Amino acid sequence: MFFSLGLILLAGLAFGWICKKIGLPPLVGMIAAGILIGPYGLNFLDETTLAIGADLRKIALLVILSRAGLNLNLADLKKCGLPAILMCFIPATFEIVGTILLAPMILGLNWIEAALLGSVLAAVSPAVVVPRMIRLINEGYGVKEAIPQLILAGSSMDDIYVIVLFTVFSTMAAGGSFEAARLMEIPISIVLGLIMGLTCGYLLGRFYSKVKVRDEICVIQFYAVTFLLVALENTLTGIVPFSSLLAVMTFAFILKRQAPKQAAVILRTSDAMWIVAEVFLFVLVGAVVNVNYAFASGLQTLLLLVLVMAFRMAGVWISVLPSRMALKSRLFCMIAYTPKATVQAAIGAIPLAMGLACGQTILTLAVLSILVTAPLGAFAIDHLYPKLLTKAAEE
Repeated sequence: MFFSLGLILLAGLAFGWICKKIGLPPLVGMIAAGILIGPYGLNFLDETTLAIGADLRKIALLVILSRAGLNLNLADLKKCGLPAILMCFIPATFEIVGTILLAPMILGLNWIEAALLGSVLAAVSPAVVVPRMIRLINEGYGVKEAIPQLILAGSSMDDIYVIVLFTVFSTMAAGGSFEAARLMEIPISIVLGLIMGLTCGYLLGRFYSKVKVRDEICVIQFYAVTFLLVALENTLTGIVPFSSLLAVMTFAFILKRQAPKQAAVILRTSDAMWIVAEVFLFVLVGAVVNVNYAFASGLQTLLLLVLVMAFRMAGVWISVLPSRMALKSRLFCMIAYTPKATVQAAIGAIPLAMGLACGQTILTLAVLSILVTAPLGAFAIDHLYPKLLTKAAEE
């Protein structure tokens, strides 16, 4: 096991560095490293490491959501107005609907499996988008129209919306049938997640206002609460729908407002943790990809991916209609909202681990979406923003 863990870190970092040198997102190299050293490649990873892979990916997802909550700025959402709210769910909804319509025809999935696949594919990647939007803000591109802020704010909530839907659809898929009443679990799980996250954030913030705690202890307490929230969801499964992932992000966001000093310390630590978590996340996803199945799936999976991306881009176009941004700016938003990586890596293998018949198909499409959209999206953003956006100094 220790050999496998060390190999995952070294191979992931090495392949990520190579991809970065040639202008690709490092996560592409990390997935390639996982495919190479995994059971469908050189088979260097032992069974124990692969068995805990799902838990390691879940921990990485908690780090992602914690960082998103601690970075989320309510002022950005207010500044962007209605388009920011629409960007939180309209593009993802369009992509899921497109998948439900097309996947049964192209891949032979039933409607529930197609909805589950759509919820895996529909999230935008903070790992690709966030650093690039921050760079645009620093360079002054699109800031007058609040385009980088719009994409930053929308992408954080977009991921939460998709993950909540994934939780509901995976439960339906495991049951093998569609039940309209199950759809009511979505608002219930959202509301309960918000309430629990708000409560935990408020109480811990009040505690820090009364008691002086060392920085290291703050970090431990924060992640102890996130783990307990996940455990609570597991306990309530089958009783009350509850989104622990939304609770974690809300908890982080409220704590930032209640105890900004402690939240800053937790954020710095979370950023450092993400360096390690990212490697494990993407390498382990690559490790469970059946390369033979991926090649056998042929052009059908690629065709579906291209078509549902068209649905997503249409959703972005509709979301920004209430704004007064220029045509070129709208086009940039459509391009910048396409990269996928982080959420697909975190949840793409879950249906397979659940033993669902569609699990291998969903995992293959999740990885393919990363390998196609992450490098292409990053390349398009990096090379098109000077052409499509106006620099503040030039206005």
